[in-house]
Amino acid sequence: MNLFTPDVIIAGCGPTGAMLAAELRLHGVRVLVLEKESEPASYVRIVGLHVRSLEIMAMRGLLDRMLEHGRRRPAGGFFAAIPKPAPELDSPYAYLLGIPQPVIVRLLEEHAIRLGAQVRHGCAVAGLEQDDEGVTVVLDDGERLRTRYLVGCDGARSTVRKLLGVGFPGEPSRTDTLMGEMAVGLPQEEIAAKVAEVSATHRRFWLRPFGAGMYSVVVPAAGVGDRTRPPTLDDFRQQLRAVAGTDFGVHSPRWLSRFGDATRLAERYRVGRVLLAGDAAHIHPPIGGQGLNLGIQDAVNLGWKLAAEVRGWAPDPLLDTYQAERRPVAKDVLDNTRAQTELLSTEPGPQAVRRLLTELMDFEEVNRHLIEKIAAIGIRYDFGPGPDMLGRRLRDIDLKQGNLYGRLHDGRGLLLDRTGHLTVNGWSDRVDHLADPAAALDVPCVLLRPDGHIAWIGDTQHDLNDHLSRWFGTARGR
Repeated sequence: MNLFTPDVIIAGCGPTGAMLAAELRLHGVRVLVLEKESEPASYVRIVGLHVRSLEIMAMRGLLDRMLEHGRRRPAGGFFAAIPKPAPELDSPYAYLLGIPQPVIVRLLEEHAIRLGAQVRHGCAVAGLEQDDEGVTVVLDDGERLRTRYLVGCDGARSTVRKLLGVGFPGEPSRTDTLMGEMAVGLPQEEIAAKVAEVSATHRRFWLRPFGAGMYSVVVPAAGVGDRTRPPTLDDFRQQLRAVAGTDFGVHSPRWLSRFGDATRLAERYRVGRVLLAGDAAHIHPPIGGQGLNLGIQDAVNLGWKLAAEVRGWAPDPLLDTYQAERRPVAKDVLDNTRAQTELLSTEPGPQAVRRLLTELMDFEEVNRHLIEKIAAIGIRYDFGPGPDMLGRRLRDIDLKQGNLYGRLHDGRGLLLDRTGHLTVNGWSDRVDHLADPAAALDVPCVLLRPDGHIAWIGDTQHDLNDHLSRWFGTARGR
């Protein structure tokens, strides 16, 4: 008999679900992840981890594992595929890491299991009932499980979201695009010349080399009318000939897919004891490669807050800050992908705007601002009045011994104290204290949340205690 009773059940073991499971386990929360697929995805799609996601991996001690399987490229030229050089970014991880998505999922799932999460494959959520004490989850085989909280990380067609009756307003897909990875039969110089010629007028078209003769291929899907079936290699050949006059000799595909530009945002991220994260909460066109990153960042924002609720030390409004902080971020991503999609249009108006923006991006500040949006390092949560640093993530800085992110592997809060006069007495079970007068910091002290965002800046104990209570609950012994 399985006597395991989870505190949290997560529907979906993609990058968001696996990351959330690991974050919860850092705080001793009993976690069960239900994944409807019995086997890993058979296709090998290359995705990009942007700067903030790389920082998160460094914060949790996962970056070296990711780097073993990925390929670095400069963090530039992402906004609407406008070819500009990478700007100077305030991070030691200022690059894009191209990495197969199944590898990300595997590494994050292994990380969660290593920390003690349980994962069941071939199990799908079919129903749910919630009350004041918890949630009853009904599986597709009729099994019923009881948990205190349920989180839907089950993708764009989220069953959990539908069972909750949460609205998913936005725009349906208007334009479809074929995307895949395959071998190409022409010489690289010939491909590059033809791509440069065609992409001047067809923005949703490119062939980008991966090495060893493999290319990422993107081409408009107009003329491939049946959206109910997966695309074939012949579909790609047909569309490449229609757009470029040649099929480039494509063969031996790794994977083939079709995507649209549907854009939707869940009306709510939480209904009682059930929450949504990742694609279950937001979908948008893949331009800029932000979707997977957005989901991982949702998980890191939610994990410690939900753990605090389960462990009993969360201040009353803490769990509600998940929606308050992350939904506006998703809304901004939806807006920037809408804008980028318009800039890919071949119509005269959008093309005129594209030419103007291309000129403006020659200014370093403009280029950096747009890339920071995609890299997610420009986010500032609203923590009330204070210095500009307040609410922003803190970059990985040098310490007397090592670096900052090396101190965040356990997912706890951290007081970084350059004065040496402050304490976290009463909160030491939730917050670490590091006195380091040599820390590369321009302010006396900062209080970091487990997600690396700055919750307080100052140098007085009384003020610090107020903010410790705000984010980490009542002090032990009070």
